Amino acid sequence: MQAIRIHELGDVNVLKYETVLRPTPHGDEVLIRVHGAGVNPVDYKTRSGSGTSISQDELPWIPGWDVAGIVEQAPDNSLFAKGDAVYGMVSFPKTGSAYAEYVIAKPGHIASAPQSIDLITAASVPLVTLTAWQGLFEKGNLQAGQTILIHAAAGGVGHIAVQLAKWRGATVIGTASGKNADYLAEIGVNTFIDYTQTRFEDVVRDVDMVFDAVGGETLKRSIDVVKPGGTLITIAGQPDEAKSATRGITATRILVHTSDEQLVQIAKLIDDGILKPTVENTIPLSQAADAHRLLEDRHVRGKIVLIP
Repeated sequence: MQAIRIHELGDVNVLKYETVLRPTPHGDEVLIRVHGAGVNPVDYKTRSGSGTSISQDELPWIPGWDVAGIVEQAPDNSLFAKGDAVYGMVSFPKTGSAYAEYVIAKPGHIASAPQSIDLITAASVPLVTLTAWQGLFEKGNLQAGQTILIHAAAGGVGHIAVQLAKWRGATVIGTASGKNADYLAEIGVNTFIDYTQTRFEDVVRDVDMVFDAVGGETLKRSIDVVKPGGTLITIAGQPDEAKSATRGITATRILVHTSDEQLVQIAKLIDDGILKPTVENTIPLSQAADAHRLLEDRHVRGKIVLIP
């Protein structure tokens, strides 16, 4: 089969399109013929050495964790059968090897794909939606009637977080560049802030929750706009716990985990028309380096998906 591999950590030039052996499933594992592999920031961060750690013993390494496709092989007692359409986040944060024509997955890492969208779009969903779900609901306990500020609201995690927050009944404030104003209004943002023109802390105060996908100075400044008793959730840095405690807020950095139960609920929201994932670019697997360049520029709306 064809796959993207890296033989050393580095820039996009270490991504190589190669012929490799097709993986063989063992035990309860399922073999999936990949129709789409979602691209996420953790992919390029890991490739460059700043994301999930890879030891020298793991090289050469196939990137990627987001996948959707058709079951090619499954054991007799499996929940899945040959021909089933599935999607999931495979083996995260261990090696998932989604940038390939075939991938193996544990049954608890996948679920039946949403029926109302194609498999390419479905491949964009798992990591970002599980991240938003777990940040908003598992850690943040977002409730109807609360107000949430979402940074990078038009990005991969952000555009899903907006829709989940609206579904829960929250009022949503979103930051992004000006070109995304109309798009964010369409998906549910109540108040839009163009971060290139306005410092959010000048116009926002006393929110119940901040969901941060930016990190750095944005994360530091966000502490000051959360009301006492509120929550700051970040996926992009380590919050200042001392300052947060002084202000009486809970600040937490989260790392996504896979959940087939949540994937089932997410698929239902998509099929019910509540959650609408955005795929801005589809790119051939052989051109994975182009996908990483686009994502590293940090101005992708929604997601990029690789097509084997």
